[in-house]
Amino acid sequence: MGGWSSRRCPDVGACVVARATEARRCALALLGERRRRDARARDLLRGASELERLSERDRGFVTRLVMGVTSAQGELDRVIESHLRRGAKLEPRVRDALRLAAFELLYLGARPDAAVSQGVELVRSVAPRAAGLANAVLRRVAEKDAATLVASRARVADGSFTASDLARVGALPKWLCERAMASLSAEEVAAWAERALEPAASWVAANRARTEKGQSLFRMLEEAGCRPEEGPLPGSFRLGAPARLAPSGLVESVDVLPCDLAAQEVALSCEPTPGERVLEIGQGRGTKTILLEGAAVAAGGPCEIVAVESDERRSARSTARMETAGVADHVRCVCADGRALDASLGGFDLVFIDAPCTGTGTLSRHPEIAWSLEEDAPEKLSRLQGELLSAAAARVAAGGRLVYATCSVLAEENERVVEAFLASPAGAGFDFVRSDRTSWPNADTHFHAHLQRRS
Repeated sequence: MGGWSSRRCPDVGACVVARATEARRCALALLGERRRRDARARDLLRGASELERLSERDRGFVTRLVMGVTSAQGELDRVIESHLRRGAKLEPRVRDALRLAAFELLYLGARPDAAVSQGVELVRSVAPRAAGLANAVLRRVAEKDAATLVASRARVADGSFTASDLARVGALPKWLCERAMASLSAEEVAAWAERALEPAASWVAANRARTEKGQSLFRMLEEAGCRPEEGPLPGSFRLGAPARLAPSGLVESVDVLPCDLAAQEVALSCEPTPGERVLEIGQGRGTKTILLEGAAVAAGGPCEIVAVESDERRSARSTARMETAGVADHVRCVCADGRALDASLGGFDLVFIDAPCTGTGTLSRHPEIAWSLEEDAPEKLSRLQGELLSAAAARVAAGGRLVYATCSVLAEENERVVEAFLASPAGAGFDFVRSDRTSWPNADTHFHAHLQRRS
């Protein structure tokens, strides 16, 4: 193969001999820790002391490797195993190193000789006797699988792709690509697959409920070294140096909300107005609660929110966060099942459902999602989503609005849930206003549907 060094080494064959770089060794260590602890990659990276000794460029490279390998794990395993003898077993640390090198070869456009050499040295560092196997496997990946991926990318680009092509390009399960193809246009599904492995942009939102700090937040982010740029939505900022945000204390003080643009737009689309009674179902960590309150304050004054969350610990954390955010006087956090709301809550001008979903619109931000989903997950979740929507409808006052949102791209969780609701007795008094699939470059995709109860 052209480009390979002819230098010989005892157990690797024709290769480039070089010690694995510190950044790759750091990425391998973090991947091993993620596997052992079953941790979320993004949470692990946020608290990784190993990154502190690296340059900013190397920290970015480690982040790219850890997030990318986690996202592509199932596809990388399929590729690696296709070059092993039937029944062969890989020691977990060897598999981690092979995944890392295969990801570089296939998805980062690394020079084949350098990526193979570095991968062999990573394997050698954890299992010296497996270096020869690593060399053989990685050379086959470079020679065979890289060419197959190039062909799939070409078909995705010209619109002649299959679900298998999408699966290779996005390193996604084939079944999920088939579902997405049935839900999106050819152009939309191609963009979705191509975005799956792209690094997500680092967006934050201002806590606009704190009007006294609204004008100074840009300066505060600048002073923290975050290199902010004002975004297209009110109070949105893109960070050029996101690693500087955590040490700044701005997230802990809830002056800044880490939040993707699409999620910000969904909250803003609810258009809460001063004095309105708002019911939020699916509060989670309370980010959208604060966004809703901030939107009302920006329009002239606070709204009154009842925020429902079924998980007791999350609800307790959100209660504390509302205090820190300065909105506790206008937000009541309730731990309850959104399908069995107490009638004493009364009617609301706006009911917002942030529904539990597959999260298939947030793959670049949450790399564990794609390969952890079971094939029947969309059907199971759609039943829960329909139950939440029907229960929430009973809490909408005459003339009030009902907003249903997910971060999924699948029609069975989005349009079909809304259509089934409108065709049911619970939805008989509602009119469909509009729906949208909100997506920004290097950002998540969210679906939201707006309905209105007749007066």
